[in-house]
Amino acid sequence: MRALRITLIIVVVLGGLFVLADRLAVGFAEDEAAEKLKSTENLAATPDVSINGFPFLTQVASGELDDVEVGIDDYEASTGDGGKTIRIDGLRANMKGVHFSGDYSSATAASATGTATISYDELLKATKSEPTEVVPGVQANVVGLSDGGNGKIKVAVRVQGKAAGVLPVDRTLSVLSTVTVENNKVRVNADALPAIKGLSLAEDRVRSITDFQQAIDRLPGGIELDKVEAAKDGVVITVKGSDVRLAG
Repeated sequence: MRALRITLIIVVVLGGLFVLADRLAVGFAEDEAAEKLKSTENLAATPDVSINGFPFLTQVASGELDDVEVGIDDYEASTGDGGKTIRIDGLRANMKGVHFSGDYSSATAASATGTATISYDELLKATKSEPTEVVPGVQANVVGLSDGGNGKIKVAVRVQGKAAGVLPVDRTLSVLSTVTVENNKVRVNADALPAIKGLSLAEDRVRSITDFQQAIDRLPGGIELDKVEAAKDGVVITVKGSDVRLAG
């Protein structure tokens, strides 16, 4: 009995030391990976990296991590327009099957999925904010974006001026629009065009104001846009990718 008790104590102590060593090792690896990702993606702040699964040391021995989560609070994505960028908030990506080098200088995930948010203020930069003539004497421009409910974006369009034979107009109209993703672009298209009593507006000119798109390129590791949906504070984008390079 005494021998069994001693054996159990030793097993418990060794198990505790293994768990401690495993947690210390995973903490070190997370810090190293975060610094490499910061350097690779030229991030202003160090991202959050969480390596899931236990034990970590057996995953290290195999050279592949089962599940890694990456969080980047603010990411400046390229718009493909003369060096302009658009800020993406709260990018959270889940990486599966992450192969890495021994010194963590390179790491590639077999697949990745995630979400992020683009605020309406940021997306507004893609709209035609400068007044544009829609009929002779009358101009229009987008002055705001907001949540329209049911996955729609509400586009606020200001129309002002005076057309021949009608009273002066100065109104802000709300247009419900559908938001989609196509070829790594967020597209916003009006479901129905605004109407102003007494004015006949050409559809192509009005749509040149209400409809717009925003390209979003060079996301971390080569992940791409998958879906988009309007929400309270902005559009929520879903991203995905395969053979995603995290570092190196």
